[in-house]
Amino acid sequence: MKYISLITLLLFTLAAPLAAQQGKEKPIEGELIEGELGVVQDETSEESLEDGSAEEGSLDADIEALKKEVLSLNRDLFILEEDLLFPANTQFSVFLSMDAGALFGLDSVQLKIDDKNVANHLYTERELAALKRGGVQRLYIGNLPSGEHEIVAIFTGIGPKGRDYRRGETIVIEKTTEPQFVEFMIADDTGKEQPQFDVRVWE
Repeated sequence: MKYISLITLLLFTLAAPLAAQQGKEKPIEGELIEGELGVVQDETSEESLEDGSAEEGSLDADIEALKKEVLSLNRDLFILEEDLLFPANTQFSVFLSMDAGALFGLDSVQLKIDDKNVANHLYTERELAALKRGGVQRLYIGNLPSGEHEIVAIFTGIGPKGRDYRRGETIVIEKTTEPQFVEFMIADDTGKEQPQFDVRVWE
């Protein structure tokens, strides 16, 4: 009897750890194993971030495309407005270009057509820098009837040796039924050590 009790106790002692081990190896059905929930949440978060980034990129592209369309529309409207305000048969424009710097520093320009003041412009350092880099400024655009007209441009600034300088340039044109353009050009005449003013007409 004593041996039977010892054997029963020994079997019970061995069976308890085995049952516990089997319980760990086989989780209850429907129960999540430790760590799996975190993995699922991480994957969901990554997918949400990727979707958000894709939507944001698509929105930025749409905004850039819309900006380009607006700029193109503004340009077309500007051209249309000029065509309506200044028909081709009366359109007249005056431009200014400059290749100077050492002998003349431009401060301002006054433009007259048939002894009538039509434009005055005072220059900034930025505008002068743009002209010296090859830029061309439109001083005036308007309507001019066919016939003879006198165009006068008066330039003021700093001349050789830092002295105040004022110079007027005059041209008489014959306006036709086609658009007409006059360009005043300022340059340094290094031979004479004086600024040089030229004018030309082109259609």
